Amino acid sequence: MWWLVFKWILIGPVLRLLGRPRVVGVENLPKDGAAILASNHLAVMDSFFLPLMVPRPIKFLAKSEYFTGTGLKGAFKKWFFSSVGCIPIVRGSASAAQDALNAGVGALEAGQVLGLYPEGTRSPDGRLYKGKTGMARMALETGAPIIPVAMVDTEKFNPPGSTLPHPTKVQIRIGKPLDFSRFEGMSGNRFIERAITDEVMYELMKLSGQAYVDVYAQDVKDGVVVPGAEREAGAA
Repeated sequence: MWWLVFKWILIGPVLRLLGRPRVVGVENLPKDGAAILASNHLAVMDSFFLPLMVPRPIKFLAKSEYFTGTGLKGAFKKWFFSSVGCIPIVRGSASAAQDALNAGVGALEAGQVLGLYPEGTRSPDGRLYKGKTGMARMALETGAPIIPVAMVDTEKFNPPGSTLPHPTKVQIRIGKPLDFSRFEGMSGNRFIERAITDEVMYELMKLSGQAYVDVYAQDVKDGVVVPGAEREAGAA
């Protein structure tokens, strides 16, 4: 499989040399069966270091633009992201959220490990932002455990806007699986899904040591929330 070639031959050795990654808690990942890895998101390289350091292949939901490019570059990107197991999702469409949910549920029902970034986008400033509830819906519909994962210092290795890596020690902290079977049959209940999401974000905050901001990261990026006023916005 190509993901093994990338992991052990083409990409992995370079990342191990430059990032000297260390993983803590890998025993918390089940050896088989469905599981959701819910990670904070600091840098593009999160999606490279995490698969490198866990023993099972991970499915990620990826924007469809990675699969629709033209020319040689577009063909290469489509081949690469398909080879490493990414699932294309059309963002911005009316059905995008449901399509993402269906794709995630399908992967979990097949017994795979699904990697998710509940913040929905990379952190704009290194803090941890409010999680979106799609992760909770997937867990409730499939019974899959949610495993919190903290990426540490990947934003130093791959600062926003940079093209070349900055050699930095990277750490991955994998928390204990969170079982939400007590909420079985309550998929679609927005209060339950919010409670589950907030519990996962709290565990991520503890694992990562990041400050938590109770607003969506994308709202900060879009200017809907003024930087510095996040607390008041979150309280509202």
